[in-house]
Amino acid sequence: MSVKVENLDTKNMSKITVEVPAAELDKALKQAYDRQKSRISIRGFRKGHVPMNVIEKIYGDDVFYEDAANILVSQEYPKAYEESGLDIVSSPKIDITQIEKGKDFIFTAEVATKPDVTLGKYEGVTVTKIDTSVTDEEVEKDIEAQLKRNARTVTKDGAAENGDKVVIDFDGSVDGEHFEGGKAEYYTLELGSHSFIDNFEDQIVGHKAGDEFDVNVTFPENYQEKSLAGKAAVFAIKLHEVKTDEVPTLDDEYVSDTTDFDTVDEYKADVKKQLEVRKENEAKRTKEDEALTKIVEKSDMDLPDAMVDTQVNNIIQDYSRNLAQSGLSFQQFLQYSGQTIDKFRENTRPEAIKRIKTSLCLEKIAEEQKLEATDEDVDKKIDDMAKQYGMKSEDLKKNIQDDELDTFKEQIKMEKAIDFVMDHVKERAKRKSKKDEETADKED
Repeated sequence: MSVKVENLDTKNMSKITVEVPAAELDKALKQAYDRQKSRISIRGFRKGHVPMNVIEKIYGDDVFYEDAANILVSQEYPKAYEESGLDIVSSPKIDITQIEKGKDFIFTAEVATKPDVTLGKYEGVTVTKIDTSVTDEEVEKDIEAQLKRNARTVTKDGAAENGDKVVIDFDGSVDGEHFEGGKAEYYTLELGSHSFIDNFEDQIVGHKAGDEFDVNVTFPENYQEKSLAGKAAVFAIKLHEVKTDEVPTLDDEYVSDTTDFDTVDEYKADVKKQLEVRKENEAKRTKEDEALTKIVEKSDMDLPDAMVDTQVNNIIQDYSRNLAQSGLSFQQFLQYSGQTIDKFRENTRPEAIKRIKTSLCLEKIAEEQKLEATDEDVDKKIDDMAKQYGMKSEDLKKNIQDDELDTFKEQIKMEKAIDFVMDHVKERAKRKSKKDEETADKED
């Protein structure tokens, strides 16, 4: 295999030309034949036993070319990548320039290479000081939320109120005519949730289980079902059950039964401590984001489109994996959100650019400050992962590949670069006026 590299007119774009000996093409064609022969049926031969030359004679010499090309590209491109010496930051755009029996196989790969970065100021960047103190009111609010989460749903004898859940039958009609989707039985509705149109839920408030009554509403002019838009409707309601959340009382008994503490005071002290840690972590992330945003804004780099496209693809892949965990496909998400893939890509592009620029700036800071990942740093990261997965560090190490170790080292360098930036920031109180903000920006 021979590899030739040339820089293209477009900045930070290169073309790799790869020439593979004809003998390798012959092997790939044979592989392609072996993969496909079981699906090929020709009169006079048993299925799966048609000779390769017979298939080529009937369907043409190029019948296995596409499969063979895919085999060779996937096999040879990684080698060409290494041999090129390029710092590639995009997926390759492959073009087959020669594929013919008896001749060398030739393909090209257009790739984006890592752009140069001219860093702006990154030592002494100003960030907004954030108050991380916790008030008694915040403690009470957090405890109230926890109590609500531990509430017990019970059946209620009295009249329904906002916040209650009701179980109802409803049957809607417009001008005496029933309409599709306007009827349900034993439907659970939370009053005050505004799940239904107009003042539907308000008209249930005050009724008790067993009541039968009408609810009068008017569909909005922009209602999605055009035949109902702007129409007055009557829903016949039968109220089967009223349920309410019974929130537990905060006392020493509740605390000792549900927490690791014995008294309300001990519990409140722990809640306050947890809120302080949460606030400090949130403040740390906010200040990091502010500092890195300022560094990126003051730095200069020219991102190739192919690099941004690759990052957009990565974001979409991550998004798809997260959706799959909740049982939703990416295509279903697009349908439900009323988006096209092109629109989603367009909306994702700013985030992709931000990620790339932030990453490039941190890499450059690590380079300038000679920040490296030591063996001890890697071991600590593996130890932390092992604790997270409930494994022994030695067992986890056995399953880590070299490329994963390289990824760990890059992550550690980036973390050290962030730490370097944050160790040198200047904290200032939030500016009171736009003029103060502009003055601070000039200082940065």
